[in-house]
Amino acid sequence: MSLHHSGNAIRDALSRPLKDLRISLTDRCNFRCKYCMPKEVFGKDYSYLSEEETLTIDEIVRVTRILSEAGVHKVRLTGGEPLLRRDLPEIIHALASLPGIDDIAVTSNGSMLTPKRAKALKDAGLRRITISLDALDDTVFRRMNDVGFPVNRVLTAIESALAAGLTPVKVNMVVRRGFNDTEILPMAEHFRGTGVVLRFIEYMDVGNSNGWKLDDVVSASEIYDTIAQKYPLVPVAPDLPGEVAERFAYQDGAGQIGIIHAVTKPFCTGCSRLRLTASGELFTCLFATRGKPIRAMLRDGATDEELRAAMTGVWKARTDRYSEERNEQTVHRPRIEMSRIGG
Repeated sequence: MSLHHSGNAIRDALSRPLKDLRISLTDRCNFRCKYCMPKEVFGKDYSYLSEEETLTIDEIVRVTRILSEAGVHKVRLTGGEPLLRRDLPEIIHALASLPGIDDIAVTSNGSMLTPKRAKALKDAGLRRITISLDALDDTVFRRMNDVGFPVNRVLTAIESALAAGLTPVKVNMVVRRGFNDTEILPMAEHFRGTGVVLRFIEYMDVGNSNGWKLDDVVSASEIYDTIAQKYPLVPVAPDLPGEVAERFAYQDGAGQIGIIHAVTKPFCTGCSRLRLTASGELFTCLFATRGKPIRAMLRDGATDEELRAAMTGVWKARTDRYSEERNEQTVHRPRIEMSRIGG
């Protein structure tokens, strides 16, 4: 019996249980969003992971299987852009076959999500998908992704996800003042009544290349007010403890939105996430400076028991609460880039 099902999930130094594993499948992406992979840093000469440096399906599945016995039951596949991995359906199928794993999700920019691929992912065992979309206005969106990608193709991808039954489809919008804050209400209006759950995310200081400033953050309360002034909202109780999004329903019954307020109202005390990078490093916080490399153990003959001890040891020693401690000093600490850790 897994520890998860016996109710004995391992806990960190602040008594937070391990429940969620976020796996970055690649450090590559076809977008150059300024808050994640700005062109100035991730240009033509940038050195990405080679195929040999990237974890294989078998390695990903082995890590997940061992961690499922320590409490993990939810897996989210991220990147970079996870659809750049041609073996994504095979990865999903293998993970979905693991005992104890009862929820698999993907976060994607939607650029490659055709109806055929959406169906293939669903058939492989994918439960739901989150698609990043930072603006409805085509000019603003092209400026945000910085590769001239048109918004209508992402909207089509969202329709493909809905048609394939990857529900609930969630759409994530990172709100940055002066870039796309004028898009808050148009985005809300577009997705009202569609069954899509739109989530607004405060602009965060992940990594070191995005030039983050507190002045660029549009607060959760400002986002809420922008919408509620036109469409009254009522709070919705969380489904599970530790949910990162504060949820609200439209008073007129036209669906829900979520607001993720990692900057103005940190939720470190409920964080149950462990992150695995494409190169095989474990990170216990989105804002971490160092990780625990396990790729060598996977490839040098470590037993399951040795891997389990190493990985659970990382969690048990965890004291991270960066967002609660954020200040003028911490924002200048070197941190892993979002494209590696997977958001």
